Amino acid sequence: MKINIKLSIVVSFLLLFIFFSCRKEETILIDRTQDPGLKANSTVANLMNRTSLHDGSKDNIIDRASCFSIKLPVTVIANGTTIVVVTANDYEVIESIFDDSSSDVDTIEIIFPVTLIFSDFTEVTVNSQSELESFIDDDCNSGIDDDIECLDFQYPITASVFNTSNELLNTITISNDNEMHDFIEDLNDDVIVNINFPITITLFNGNDLIINNLNELETAIDNVKNQCDEDDDNDFDDDDNTDMDAQGFSDLLTACPWKVDELKVNEQDFENVKNTVLTFNADGTVSAELNNTSSGGTWSIITNDGLRLQLTMDTLTEFNNTWRLSKIETEDDGKDKVELRKGEDELKIIKNCN
Repeated sequence: MKINIKLSIVVSFLLLFIFFSCRKEETILIDRTQDPGLKANSTVANLMNRTSLHDGSKDNIIDRASCFSIKLPVTVIANGTTIVVVTANDYEVIESIFDDSSSDVDTIEIIFPVTLIFSDFTEVTVNSQSELESFIDDDCNSGIDDDIECLDFQYPITASVFNTSNELLNTITISNDNEMHDFIEDLNDDVIVNINFPITITLFNGNDLIINNLNELETAIDNVKNQCDEDDDNDFDDDDNTDMDAQGFSDLLTACPWKVDELKVNEQDFENVKNTVLTFNADGTVSAELNNTSSGGTWSIITNDGLRLQLTMDTLTEFNNTWRLSKIETEDDGKDKVELRKGEDELKIIKNCN
């Protein structure tokens, strides 16, 4: 009986020895991996952190501060017009109101209280304009910020995290920029982090790039970080690409038919006219066709205070307006898209040469 007890004790000690030997060997294997893993304060970690920061420059037309943004929705009064800003697209409504005339003084009033979102995703509620301005320093007002906006991570991203102090191995999932920022900020010398590659990043031009390791990620971010206009300044018209004269605008409109992508008048979306094909003729007439139904009218270009398209339709009167040329851009398929506005109203048309 005593022999059996002693034998059991010996076996137990042998099992414990084998367990700790294997555990130690596993730790050695992790420490000696060819990929050193993501380290705190490394160059690639800092670049990843800057890429994940919250962009505070998108709403500079409201707060003129790049170090934070105002949490939506927010109500503002632009040149006397009350606007409820619900999405980022509504910033263009404010710009349109400002651009309706170049001879007036543009004013904007924020209806408080509002919540400020800073680059590290912390939030602060402010109750007045003076309280808001207390958070704006010289760098913030000049449009200087640390965030990298020329690329975005595609989430989710998973990573293996080994804690050398307690020998715990976890797999975590990062679902958005906020979680990525917190993840990078929490890195320390006690953890070994391996990103589960490949991951995908989306560049400012819409192209996706597959990344297979940390070296590739560091190179990709470093190469692209200064290749786009992050629009951190307070020049709200520099992305409109409308630098043309009346003849150029006329040639653009008459070169091909145009398909209606969006029409919004008096806060009403006219979905029934979407995909209407507008053909601008050189003689000043315009035809509209949708579902084998045709309508006619006239058009002209007015050069008073910018380029404006005056449309007068016989039956489709929802198009009738003196539309200001707001923006010209190229879609991913290479087609030109023209954005026309009148205050809060907007008309978007896409070149339809086929």
